[in-house]
Amino acid sequence: MANEFDVIVIGVGSMGSSTCYQLASRGVSVLGLEQFSIPHDQGSHAGQSRLIRKAYFEHADYVPLLERAYDNWNHLESITGSQVYFPTGLLYAGKPDELLIKGVKHSSEKFNVPIETVTKKEFGNRFPQFEVPDDYEVLFEPDAGFVTPERAVSLYVAQAIKAGATIHSNEETRSWKQNETSIEVVTNKGTYVCKKLVITAGAWTGKMLPELSTRLQVTRQVIAWLNPKIQKQFELRNFPCWLFDDHTQPGMYYGFPILNTDQFGAPAGLKVAHHYPGSPTHANSVNRNISQEEQQILIKSVTKFLPNGYASLSVLKTCLYTNTPDENFIIDFVPESNKNVIMAAGFSGHGFKFVSVVGEIVADLSISGSTKLPIHFLRVSRLFKA
Repeated sequence: MANEFDVIVIGVGSMGSSTCYQLASRGVSVLGLEQFSIPHDQGSHAGQSRLIRKAYFEHADYVPLLERAYDNWNHLESITGSQVYFPTGLLYAGKPDELLIKGVKHSSEKFNVPIETVTKKEFGNRFPQFEVPDDYEVLFEPDAGFVTPERAVSLYVAQAIKAGATIHSNEETRSWKQNETSIEVVTNKGTYVCKKLVITAGAWTGKMLPELSTRLQVTRQVIAWLNPKIQKQFELRNFPCWLFDDHTQPGMYYGFPILNTDQFGAPAGLKVAHHYPGSPTHANSVNRNISQEEQQILIKSVTKFLPNGYASLSVLKTCLYTNTPDENFIIDFVPESNKNVIMAAGFSGHGFKFVSVVGEIVADLSISGSTKLPIHFLRVSRLFKA
């Protein structure tokens, strides 16, 4: 039947695009349903670039997943002939006893991830664009860099279709219901039936899984593209990605080199942002207007570390984080679904680098009910413990 599939994927953004490809490439009949265009700028994957790094300060258990993610990004490049991973290196800076530096060192030591300690003498010569307090420690991860989100999503969808997947964009999922032998999915355009359901709905996860709505908080994040005082210093190949812990306030600041818009698409400028949950919002009613105060706070904070990084503003945009209480992902079966409904959610602003491996994991769970990849710490049950 035209409306019957082995697996339906709700949400063909970051994780959903990779999942559709992984399923289709294994011979599974899959339907991907996306309420917007593909790619789009309403959720979490827009914005030209995302950091990728292995010395993971958040939790060392992510490192084996990242090693697999790097392999899978390389595979995507090999089958498409299109580069999505750009190894610029990543500069870390912060106080030695704070989370960032301690976490990077721990992950590096545990899994032999190459990092370099940058001495104060070396720092000024190698990275003249930056200034940091005297009591900060500086580390450099040479194999880190960025991946291109919109390009990656588009490539995964194209490869999924090539492998036999059916992808519907601009089709909103209204509801789903599990029956004894199948799952029914209702959209604004039709009704579909499947054996397994995957929910990769990003900031709309709470709509698809109401039981998770109190465990997930959607926040509005502000991102800026700046015109620096000396543009050449900040262009790709002259400037690394960076992630700095600002000890004067919560969270961290990060950024990317200026990217050529002919190659990478808009916007133009030096991209910078604050990695910390912003103001709570609802996915369907996000305030996309950015106040003068928000703009000034971000620019003031960034220029402490990049004194020549701002001459004028190029572009301001918003995106969404979907945060779990512990900021770790959820990749698991939906409880009481008899392993027929799989969710990947709550990526808490640091998920895109994992897109290539999350698709593999979710496909494993959909097809065989298990995966060899280590996701024990990402089980949903942890969020419901007393």
